[in-house]
Amino acid sequence: MKQPSRALLLELGVNLLGPWLVYRLCLPTLGEFGALVASGIPPALWALAGLVRTRRLDALSLLVLLGIVLSAAVSLLGGEPRLLLLRESLVTGSIGLAFLISLALGRPLVFYLARATVARESAEGSAGFEAAWRARPTLAASIRLMTLVWGLGLCAEFALRAWLVMHLPIERVLLVSPLVGYGAYGALAAWTLWYRLRLKRGAT
Repeated sequence: MKQPSRALLLELGVNLLGPWLVYRLCLPTLGEFGALVASGIPPALWALAGLVRTRRLDALSLLVLLGIVLSAAVSLLGGEPRLLLLRESLVTGSIGLAFLISLALGRPLVFYLARATVARESAEGSAGFEAAWRARPTLAASIRLMTLVWGLGLCAEFALRAWLVMHLPIERVLLVSPLVGYGAYGALAAWTLWYRLRLKRGAT
């Protein structure tokens, strides 16, 4: 139990305090925009280290790396500091919007995520999941509900971060914004776990 706890504390330190500390250290020499760009280095290095260690890109690491791409795009557009603060949330907001749009299609995004997960567990998993999707209307309804909840949750996370960026000092946003992100992902993950357990109990 001690090792996971230390790893979690290290992750929180890098992703919560790291950006703020780098911003404070770089502000006198790089200016506001340069310090904000530099503040993305600790989470970026953490994501890259996780990719090298596990040889697998998880969702949070992907968001960080996409945030780096957005940072570069903002720099090319002239470098608006408050827009730069929204780099990761622009990604999550776009993903949330894609989730909601996919509800109008035959198969929402969560269907493909769930099918990919099942396919990794067994060779027949993908075909079995396709058959269950067609034969069990309750499964389809559950997947649509999960898509809706995640879409709304990610869009709400983006809206809250955008409000913080517009109304709080930049230094305070650097401290509060990651907490909003962790809280949103944690709440969505907890709801998903609860809902899956509820579905399993109903199926037995």
